[in-house]
Amino acid sequence: MPLPKISTPTYELELPSSGKKIRYRPFLVKEEKILILALESEDPKQITIAIKNILKDCISTRGVKVDDLPTFDIEYIFLNIRGKSVGESIDLVITCPDDGETTVPVKVYIDEINVVKEENHSRDIKLDDSLVLRMKYPSLSEFVSSNFDFSGADDSAIEQSFEMISSCIDMVYNNEESWAASDCTKKELKTWIETLNTKQFQDIEEFFNTMPKLSHTFKVTNPKTDVESEVTLEGLNNFFA
Repeated sequence: MPLPKISTPTYELELPSSGKKIRYRPFLVKEEKILILALESEDPKQITIAIKNILKDCISTRGVKVDDLPTFDIEYIFLNIRGKSVGESIDLVITCPDDGETTVPVKVYIDEINVVKEENHSRDIKLDDSLVLRMKYPSLSEFVSSNFDFSGADDSAIEQSFEMISSCIDMVYNNEESWAASDCTKKELKTWIETLNTKQFQDIEEFFNTMPKLSHTFKVTNPKTDVESEVTLEGLNNFFA
């Protein structure tokens, strides 16, 4: 006689990007094992595949395409799945800002971590009097590269910026017509980026700087100095314990 099936609870979550509610379940032991093995491999491709498959398996709402979700949605869903799977809180060790050396243990509750959106953020960047650049949010592969980067510093910062920008260009348009990035090669996109002036390039970088992100602010007290400081953690990698 086969062993009885164990029921798995489901939970509801509101996507920060759209407000759409989705249902999900915690990941199972077999999925946690796959994730741990992928992280231990330090191979971004394996990590991408593992996270993608876990999200697809754990999200029960139909019509949710993981590949099309903004990076901050992926982070938020993954963090909440992790919370329902292995615990509602994360134990972290924080270095006190006032002396930069004393560490204190901190317990962060997952339901207090939110996606913060800046008012001045926009996907549309005005390049000149007629042309507008529309950006899209980083994909799942960029999400893995930024949160679980094991590649070292082989590429220059400017080259990494060009890679990120070219992968996140959606289109360029004016009042009469539009030019889709999907019709261009990666080389063509990089060459086009090189024609931008400094101000235009800085405006594109501001898109990434103000992009919605996981964030949590709390206070810590240094036991040596009794100084209370405010600490802000941003991005999934700071909460992945």
